[in-house]
Amino acid sequence: MKKGSAGTIESNDVKITVEEALDLQIKIESIVFEFYGDQIMKVIKDTLDELGIEKVHVLVQDKGALDYTIKSRLMTALERMKDDE
Repeated sequence: MKKGSAGTIESNDVKITVEEALDLQIKIESIVFEFYGDQIMKVIKDTLDELGIEKVHVLVQDKGALDYTIKSRLMTALERMKDDE
């Protein structure tokens, strides 16, 4: 099964791991989930929609990353998943 990841678990960053799947699952672990969990989910879903991806498992390990960091890490992880042979 193809996998890809991008980012770190350092402060102000996010590590995103994606895996080929038959459905869509998004799991978010964040130190700021109580305050920004909905926004993180929105960034993930909006990015997947933009890319036309409907079936993937996404694990988000957030340490306070900004929206543009989350989006770029997700896009990079998805590209790495495509390259995983």
